[in-house]
Amino acid sequence: MWTRVLPSLRARLLVWLLVPLGLFAVFHIWFSRREAVAMASMVQDRLLLGSARTIAQQITCEDGLLEVSIPPAALELFQSAEQDRVYYRIASPKGVLLSGYAELPPPPGPVKAEESLFFHARVRDQPVRAVAYAQPIFADPGEGPVIIEVAQTLQAHQALAHQIWANSSRQDPGILFLVAVLVWFALRGGLKTLVRLRDRVRDRQPGSLEPLDAGDVPLELQPLVATLNDYVRRLDGQMAVRTRFIANAAHQLRTPFTVLQTQVNFGLRSADPDQKDQALKAIFQGVRRGTRLVNQLLALSTAEAAQTHARPPVPVNLADLAQRVMEEQAALAQSKDMDLGFDNRADQALLSGSPAMLHELLANLVDNALRYTPAGGVVTVSLALAEGALVLRVEDNGPGIPEADRIRVFERFCRLREDEAPGCGLGLSIAQEVAHALGASIELADPAEGHGLVVTLTFPKGSALPDPVQTPGLPCPSCIPGAPGP
Repeated sequence: MWTRVLPSLRARLLVWLLVPLGLFAVFHIWFSRREAVAMASMVQDRLLLGSARTIAQQITCEDGLLEVSIPPAALELFQSAEQDRVYYRIASPKGVLLSGYAELPPPPGPVKAEESLFFHARVRDQPVRAVAYAQPIFADPGEGPVIIEVAQTLQAHQALAHQIWANSSRQDPGILFLVAVLVWFALRGGLKTLVRLRDRVRDRQPGSLEPLDAGDVPLELQPLVATLNDYVRRLDGQMAVRTRFIANAAHQLRTPFTVLQTQVNFGLRSADPDQKDQALKAIFQGVRRGTRLVNQLLALSTAEAAQTHARPPVPVNLADLAQRVMEEQAALAQSKDMDLGFDNRADQALLSGSPAMLHELLANLVDNALRYTPAGGVVTVSLALAEGALVLRVEDNGPGIPEADRIRVFERFCRLREDEAPGCGLGLSIAQEVAHALGASIELADPAEGHGLVVTLTFPKGSALPDPVQTPGLPCPSCIPGAPGP
């Protein structure tokens, strides 16, 4: 909510600082109110006790009789602008009313000689504050002390408490405002470094990927600058890869189009029907190669996007999918008189993943093996289950790849043998991207016997699902949504 109401960081920090200060101000006002009431009560109690002692000094005993006179000074102590009522009551040691108001109640407990007891009471339906003072009779100590009570209504007490509280609280808003102003200027000074960092980022030239200088950045902002620099570094590397990829793709597409234009011009200029047919056949082959290149570029882009925008996985029967890919590649294998086989040793071939991406992965591996293996060769696709992980291998008896070049062949448009087989060097790049998107690992190795290449795909443990044929209650592979059919 504060993000919409207070878009400024300075304003948010000011609010976060003023909120506890405001709570402290509220607490201070409440505490000041209590202190003001306590102060007013203390003043009133001292007046009451002073009045009671003044009256006590005028009590005498002659011939066993107690005489009481109320001096004017005892009541003049309570003069104020408030219309308060003052009550007094003098009782003998035996509790007999000697003078004063009978409706003033006696103290709630015993009072020892020369001691006082403060209490609250009600007189004539009005709350009063009262004191009871015990004055001993020295002429007749055996009789006990005389109890002098003086009470006053609470109007002056409340007025004095309010005045003390108002004087104390009147300064709080001004202090809070002054603190807010000082904090605002302090935040302006403290955020200058952040503002300078913002200006440096804003004033950078478009496309500039130099790291930010963290020399004058506060300690709290250095992790942010380090994270930005790391992001810039990774973005620079990604942009370099994309730039190189676009340049290579443009080069790869420019060559087929140039050849097509030459073949079209040759066919248009030639009057011989046989030459025109040859030109058309060459154009047809060039269009096929260009179409395959475009499809592979789209597949590579899709595989890259899948790593950041992955779709929910669905159950896929990897054996059925491999069988379908081999049926699609059968025509290429037959044209080269090659032996294309499938060895399924996995009891549970269900995998949780993307059917389209898995199909693209297998299709590129099988197509790559068929294109680079000489005519009459052997390409075998095998599927096995090892320690809970599905393992798929594509093995051929072609020329293979030297161990020193096995890392480089995953680079885009990398071709070790430019003249031996048609292709654009994207097959293994696509396979690696798709494998990473699916969480699988891909490795290149030599076959156990002879020459050639073995591409091994190992899917993560736990990705294999129970076999629906062996597990009751699960649907058949053809009934699984999104799974490829046989």
